[in-house]
Amino acid sequence: MSTFSSETAWLCLAVTAALGGLVLCKLKSPGQVGRKVVCLVVLWGGACLLSLSLFWSLILFSLSCFLLYIYLSGQELLPVDQKAVLITGLWAVVNNAGIIGLPADGELIPMIHYKRCMDVNFFGAVEVTKAFLPLLRKSKGRLVNISSMAGGVPFLKMAAYGSSKAALTMFSAVMRQELSKWEVKVSNIQPGGFRTSITGTREMLDKLEKDILDHLTPDVKEEYGLDYILAQKNVLNKAFTYASSDMSPVLQDIQHAISAKRPFTFYTPGSGAYLWFCFVSFSPTGIFDYFNKKISYFNNGTPRILSVPDQKNKAM
Repeated sequence: MSTFSSETAWLCLAVTAALGGLVLCKLKSPGQVGRKVVCLVVLWGGACLLSLSLFWSLILFSLSCFLLYIYLSGQELLPVDQKAVLITGLWAVVNNAGIIGLPADGELIPMIHYKRCMDVNFFGAVEVTKAFLPLLRKSKGRLVNISSMAGGVPFLKMAAYGSSKAALTMFSAVMRQELSKWEVKVSNIQPGGFRTSITGTREMLDKLEKDILDHLTPDVKEEYGLDYILAQKNVLNKAFTYASSDMSPVLQDIQHAISAKRPFTFYTPGSGAYLWFCFVSFSPTGIFDYFNKKISYFNNGTPRILSVPDQKNKAM
C-alpha cells in the first residue's frame, strides 16, 4: 500500500512539473499571468500529495488540464493590425492621466485640492470614456483605467488622491457590467509604488504647500503646528525611496489588458500591491489600522497639540 501511495505521489509530482514547464514555455514573459497560472499548478500538485487515491488523482489531473487549457486559451494576444489605442495624459482607450497633489492629513487638504484630484483622476477619465464609447461599442474594444493601490487601500495622507482613485475603480466596475452586453471588456489597473512624474515639479509642490497654509484657520494651524504642516512635503520624498523605477510590470499589464482574448478584471502590478489588497480585504479593521500606522511611510510625526501632555488632555 505504501509503495502504491509512493508511486502515486511521484506520478503527481512528475505531472505537476510537466504542467509547470508547459505553462512557463507557453508564457513568453513573466508577470501577473504567469504568477497566477504557476500558483494554480502548485496548488494542484499540493492537493495530489494529500494521500489521494489513483482514481481521484487522475480525476483532479484531468480537471486541472481542462482548466489550464481554458485559462491559457484566453491569454493569447490578439492581432494588432488596424487597431488604435488612445492613452490619455481606438479599439482601446487607456485612461492614464492623474495627479496626486500633496499628501497630508485630510483636515489639512484644502477643498480646491480635493476638487482638482477628482477633476483629473475621475471626471477626466469619465469624460474621455463617454466621448469614445460609441467607437468602443462598434469595435467591441477595450477600456483600461489606471487607478491606484490607494483606490482600494486606505493609506494615510491620501484622502484626496485615494478617494478620486476609488471613484475611478467603482466606475470601472459598473462600466464592466454595463458594457458586457456590447462585448466591450473593461479592466482596472491598480499599481503599487512607481516613480513617475505624477508629483509634479518642486515649484508645484511649493504652490500646493502654500495653498494648504493659506486655507487653514488660525485654530487648526495652531493645533497642528507649523513644523508638522511643513513636514508633509517630506512624505513624498520618503515614499519615493520605496518606489520602483522599473515600469515594465505596469506596461505588461496594460498590454495584456488591451491584447488578451480574456483580459483580467483587475491588475495589481508592483511589489506587494496584491498583498496589500488581500490584507485590507480579509483582516479585521483594527488589525489593519494598527499595522498600517506602524509600517506606513506616510505617517510622519505628531501634531503639536498632541505632543504636549497638558495640551493633549485639553484636546481630548
